[in-house]
Amino acid sequence: MSELTERLILNVGPQHPSTHGVLRVVVELDGEVIVRCTPDIGYLHRGIEKLMESKTYHQCLPLTDRIDYLAGSANNLGFVLAVEKLLGIEVPPRARYLRVIMAEMTRISSHLFWLATHAHDLGAMTPLFYTFREREQLMDLFEAVAGGRLFPCYFRIGGVARDVPDGWTEAVREFCRTFPEKMKDYETLLTKNPIWIRRTRGVGVLTVDEVLDYGLSGPVARGSGIAWDVRRADPYCGYDEFDFVVPVGENGDTYDRYLVRLEEMRQSARIIMQALDRLPAGDIAVQDPTIAYPPKADVFTKIESLIQHFLLVEDGIRPPQGEVFHHTEAPKGELGFYIVSDGTSRPFRVKVRTPSFVNLQVLSKMAEGRLLADLIALIGTIDIVLADVDR
Repeated sequence: MSELTERLILNVGPQHPSTHGVLRVVVELDGEVIVRCTPDIGYLHRGIEKLMESKTYHQCLPLTDRIDYLAGSANNLGFVLAVEKLLGIEVPPRARYLRVIMAEMTRISSHLFWLATHAHDLGAMTPLFYTFREREQLMDLFEAVAGGRLFPCYFRIGGVARDVPDGWTEAVREFCRTFPEKMKDYETLLTKNPIWIRRTRGVGVLTVDEVLDYGLSGPVARGSGIAWDVRRADPYCGYDEFDFVVPVGENGDTYDRYLVRLEEMRQSARIIMQALDRLPAGDIAVQDPTIAYPPKADVFTKIESLIQHFLLVEDGIRPPQGEVFHHTEAPKGELGFYIVSDGTSRPFRVKVRTPSFVNLQVLSKMAEGRLLADLIALIGTIDIVLADVDR
């Protein structure tokens, strides 16, 4: 610090648009250079993990939607897989493939929103219009199968809520067929743009050791060359049956993380096409009246189904006593659900390992010594959602 200047304490947020939610970052500046950067979180804390203790397992599902609200199905998937592990059940093949399709569509949707906002934060407004063009198509597909757009809540413990409507798989296939061509629009605008390169290349460099020390995951880790992807390292939902590449970067900077996420979207479309090609016929949920809800049409016409539905709503399922942990690869990184069961219809304890919370801690390390303007690029490159941080 110069002897003629004094350090300035600046609050970025908690209402600044580039903080992607109610994040407050206390920044200590020497001129325009960041000397110290301290994230202040908790403004969006809603006590979701505590709320789950008063809900039945099925009632917990809408709460998981609200953790990372840009990737509702990814959160649903992690939770139902953890509960199914506790119950010791396997869902039918058709339900498993439908889960993969929805999860990968959600990954694309989340990355599209990230790209739109990240580019907009750095002064490039046009990519937002292109990325939201494709994201709206995905929202329409979510709505067609589940009735909800941002919060589809399509997955259920033991399977999925309902089968897909006629023509839905063909519409998804058409989206995946045209999507790689649409991505060329994003790359034309950004990848070789000299302003974009200067704002991202060499900014927020993370070494392999730093990634490991901070416990980072997702594109933030893969941008530094670590090919850790739970879908590949510890497969679930039959991901070991699909042929896909885990993209990694070389330099560990903001630009590499951008390239990694672009390639991840291509690979997700590739996985969806394979799942559509192999989608079997059959049941969409386990045939166990103590676990899965009956079809809605049967509830209205059959007294047995009405009773089954009533009992599940009132009493819920009752997993055996025990504890379980299950992790998945969410769009922002490794998502884990730890559940403790005391044998009742409500979880005794739920702890969620959210990727945004873990990844955000590296912001201080990345920002020190950089210009204040780079802080906006660094928040964007981590791809945080504050609901995913605070829970």
